[in-house]
Amino acid sequence: MPMKVCVFDAYGTLFDVASAARRSAEQPGRGDLAKVWEKLAADWRAKQLQYTWLRAVTGEHTTFWQVTEDGLDWAMEAAGLEDPELREELLALYWELAAYPEVPRMLAELKAAGYQTAILSNGSPAMLEGAIDFSGIGERLDATLSVEEVGVFKPARAVYDMVEARFGTEADEVIFVSSNGWDAASAASYGFTTVWVNRAGDPMDRLPGTPHHVLSDLSTLPVLVGDL
Repeated sequence: MPMKVCVFDAYGTLFDVASAARRSAEQPGRGDLAKVWEKLAADWRAKQLQYTWLRAVTGEHTTFWQVTEDGLDWAMEAAGLEDPELREELLALYWELAAYPEVPRMLAELKAAGYQTAILSNGSPAMLEGAIDFSGIGERLDATLSVEEVGVFKPARAVYDMVEARFGTEADEVIFVSSNGWDAASAASYGFTTVWVNRAGDPMDRLPGTPHHVLSDLSTLPVLVGDL
């Protein structure tokens, strides 16, 4: 079947999750953070994801905002940063994550080619709305789907089911794009054609599914989709 819908993970795929820590570290008086911001950003993201998986396994669902706060608290303690004001600043900046530079044009090209576009994310609706508004890409998206509708984080199959429910498509009519290798692999097992945006050049995850395509960024995605 021809592809009809391009669905994107949000955090790390469309939006740069390290930009909050980077922007804060660039502010005057943030010398302590400037020394460790890259590690803090990496730890924050790692713990945020780990907490979603653990909560999915145990059935103790919460909001993505809660795991974002919990991940930051762990990362700040690991970095030796005990600064309530900095914590609040970092959390506020997470609502204003920058989109990667190629994202607006990439989405515009997909829309011009006739594809529907959507976000499918662990993020809570308000968080996603904040990032979309800040980056100015709302007009290039047909839908924003949050796991809050099903009450479980990725990679639960119920999350991927949301795409068919929203667009009335079959799995083989969907391109799913994620910067998370485990997400792209799980979506491939589900039946989507998947693209892993491997910005860091990481090894392939050892999981039952395998991403169908690997890109270093999103700039060439419209060409790839057009060739499928």
